[in-house]
Amino acid sequence: MKVSEIMTRDPKTAQLESTLEEIAALMKAEDVGAIPIVDDDRELVGIVTDRDIVIRCVAEGKEASDTTVEEILSEDLTTIEPGADVQQAARLMAEKQIRRLPVVRDGDLGGMVSIGDISVKHEDGETAGKTLQEISQGMEQNGRGKKPAPGAKREQRDSRQMGVTWA
Repeated sequence: MKVSEIMTRDPKTAQLESTLEEIAALMKAEDVGAIPIVDDDRELVGIVTDRDIVIRCVAEGKEASDTTVEEILSEDLTTIEPGADVQQAARLMAEKQIRRLPVVRDGDLGGMVSIGDISVKHEDGETAGKTLQEISQGMEQNGRGKKPAPGAKREQRDSRQMGVTWA
């Protein structure tokens, strides 16, 4: 199955001069955790996530109504082509520790694919769970998540060998 078959097409976007307050309102209205940022030609220039707003604005004492996207933008993007295989998207998400990928062709944004898209729309239900588990484990190893209890990794590994799936 190809990414183009499961991606969210034509996602809502914003521009560099948008305020974080506008972005947060758009996230709420669209029920999403990331907004792609495009230029006037609809070329992808970055992405803003709910985490970006919290870490780079709120936690630093900035006002969301006075802070623009350009000030906190994540520019070092990982993207995927619409013709790529869904399994490739899942591997890329796990490797890069991300939950969403902009789908881009020749620099132009065509959609977004998320772990949720993979989970709901892909026939292999294990792919999303495995990807999410790898992302969560990577976040723990990078100090971005809760540390596992002693022996937890061994228990997870032993459980996988016995065919038990961790949620």
